[in-house]
Amino acid sequence: MVGLLGKKLGMTQVFDENGRVTPVTVLQIEPNLVVGERTRDKNGYNSVILGAEKGTNISKPVLGQFPDGTEPRKEVVEVRDFDGEYTVGESIGIELFDNIRYVDVVGLSKGKGYQGVMKRHGFSGGRKTHGSKFHRANGSTGLAASPSKVFKGTKMPGRMGHDRVTMQNLQIVRVDQERGVLFIKGSVPGVRQGFVLIKRAKKKG
Repeated sequence: MVGLLGKKLGMTQVFDENGRVTPVTVLQIEPNLVVGERTRDKNGYNSVILGAEKGTNISKPVLGQFPDGTEPRKEVVEVRDFDGEYTVGESIGIELFDNIRYVDVVGLSKGKGYQGVMKRHGFSGGRKTHGSKFHRANGSTGLAASPSKVFKGTKMPGRMGHDRVTMQNLQIVRVDQERGVLFIKGSVPGVRQGFVLIKRAKKKG
């Protein structure tokens, strides 16, 4: 497995030699610091802990996980079965994606707050005519004296968005080594300036 932390800058478009346009998401990848590692002998599995973007105002318990002599990082992630051997304190850059064509991107979707059933679950709603009194509500849950409860998982209003989302098999259109920028075809979850985990695609190695 190969993976790095990056920051979503936004979307743009690029043109190929034939003038065809491709919508792309721009991801900024600064060198990731190897904060720690997990070994099979000690922890039961192998992984590498990566950190990105220097952080401030970090509590002492969190500071304790960073090796001596390194500045603390704002975002930390663990990547299991990382390809290659890297020592703690070493940095890994965008050159990791030189020979990779497809990636999976993991991020937090945009939060939409408390929403009703029409926006959250795609309910059709009631009639729009005058006197209906039933327009955007979820209606009856269909439960009375028996079983005298609402079943778990019933589609109702509630918090929407801000969930972990994985976009699979996204194509790398261009890698800009000088600026540390990755151009990926299609959309990526999350807000601008938000962190995402970019991994080599599982289904299209």
